[in-house]
Amino acid sequence: MGILQLTISSLISSLINLLLFISLQDVSARDPFSFFRFRMGNLTSSRAVGSSAACVQYVQEVVSQNCVVIFSKTTCPYCRMAKNVFNEIGATYKVIELDEHNDGQRLQETLAHLTGAKTVPRVFINGNCIGGGSDTKALHQQGKLLPLIEKCAPCCTAGGAEGSGSGQFQHAK
Repeated sequence: MGILQLTISSLISSLINLLLFISLQDVSARDPFSFFRFRMGNLTSSRAVGSSAACVQYVQEVVSQNCVVIFSKTTCPYCRMAKNVFNEIGATYKVIELDEHNDGQRLQETLAHLTGAKTVPRVFINGNCIGGGSDTKALHQQGKLLPLIEKCAPCCTAGGAEGSGSGQFQHAK
């Protein structure tokens, strides 16, 4: 395991422990997601309503272990738009279909608290939320999407993922 993986694992572990501690406290007086404000965007609420430490842990693990992650719904046209962009450039990705996931609603609420947006898709590249389907398409049209994928950390290119892709990047031939 590389130093970067150890650092990310330690950070995730510390964050989960902090969230568990805070969840035992009066969350109305605290903002357990303030850590994410800078990295993942502004939050719309300071309360962790409907969110759980297990959902936060799941999202963080999936995002930290895969270069590209799309939290999606099977019937959403913007989700299809985002997937089509990655298919077009030959990038593989991990997709979590929230409408087919046992905890899909809670995961979507967690994503709303972490990213500041309630809608799907929520697209992550190299651990950072880049937005939704329109944002993904715009980055691609501006020539900015491919460079983000090419910067993926080694921990994010491990194979063996569920969904439509492995999180590995390959140029379209």
